[in-house]
Amino acid sequence: MIYFAHRGASSLAVQNTLRAFEKARELGARHYELDVHLTADGQLAVHHDYSLLDTAGVDVDIASLTAEELKKIPLKNRFSNEFVFVPLLKEVLQVVSPNLELLNIEIKNEGNRYPEIEKKLFLCLQEYPQILSKTLFSSFDYETLVRLRRLSENVRIGLLTRTGDVSQALLLKAESLHLNFSRLTPSLIQSCKEHHLLLYCYTVNEIPLAQQLATQGVDGIFTDCLELFQ
Repeated sequence: MIYFAHRGASSLAVQNTLRAFEKARELGARHYELDVHLTADGQLAVHHDYSLLDTAGVDVDIASLTAEELKKIPLKNRFSNEFVFVPLLKEVLQVVSPNLELLNIEIKNEGNRYPEIEKKLFLCLQEYPQILSKTLFSSFDYETLVRLRRLSENVRIGLLTRTGDVSQALLLKAESLHLNFSRLTPSLIQSCKEHHLLLYCYTVNEIPLAQQLATQGVDGIFTDCLELFQ
């Protein structure tokens, strides 16, 4: 069973921040998950939502800010008095690269909100060949993954799905299917095994549930509570 640090060690630090990924690395993480967006000046930023409303209390979209402007908006921090900010992907890569086995990058791009984000992301990772080979790209937006596949036959893809559609994963030549654990069914597990698709479930923060999923044949989980599984 693989344990992905979901947005870093997000039960111990503000999710998707450098501190969250540093905490995960300190816990011995070798598998990480994060989300990427594009800033107004074309920089790849690591954040879950399109807006900063929930995380910073500022109702503004990342797409409308430059990277420099983004760095001036502190995120809410319930863990300490430390000021933390939305990091750029290149900053996070420096943190997670030691002992990295697998990095899952979720591309936030429903409706092609960020035209050419796939190309910018792929070009960015090409600057880090030792990380690119260990990177698994995922998205809920199917066309985003189609465009990514067109960029490279070798890029690793995991299909994020709310329906458990194995056929789409096969068309993408994906290596894995990602879905909420509550949508798991015996037939889906069997279909993944038959087609040699790895099955990763989110978000699992309890040991008994993780054990149950492992028994059912799930290959990995995304967890906020990495400390429970190290």
